[in-house]
Amino acid sequence: MGPSHTARTRARSLTRMYKVLLALHLVAAVFAIGPLVHAATTASRGLRQKDAAAIKLTSRMCTIYGFASVAVVVLGFGLMSAKSPYTHEKVASFGEVWIWLSLLLWLVAAVLALFVVVPTLDKAATDVESAPALVGKVAAAGGITGILFVVIVFLMVYQPGH
Repeated sequence: MGPSHTARTRARSLTRMYKVLLALHLVAAVFAIGPLVHAATTASRGLRQKDAAAIKLTSRMCTIYGFASVAVVVLGFGLMSAKSPYTHEKVASFGEVWIWLSLLLWLVAAVLALFVVVPTLDKAATDVESAPALVGKVAAAGGITGILFVVIVFLMVYQPGH
């Protein structure tokens, strides 16, 4: 077994690692970001209905999936540092606009979800009579969170400047 066999084996291994990281990144995005966006964008429903149980559940979902979204970012970092099986170069670097802009938008979306939506829902859950007055704040923060994640998806797909 010569050097060419070793190189082919290494290339196959790198291709598998890239595909596994890509799959995990996408699965984490679907199963962490999807529920987070759903919970954040529909949170105002429980407020309008003055439903304390629904408000608490939505707050809990935003908290869990907000923190779970970190896994998407971590897997994205791993994917970014991997070599593409198609170009044999690193997938991306922090210097690329679509990478740092996506990271910044994720940070803003996570902050909105965890530090605006969740505390507002928690406040409403303890005083359901004040809940309808908080609909606007929660709907705006949840809507912006959803829009930010849509923009991130477009940045990931189109990779401007790449």
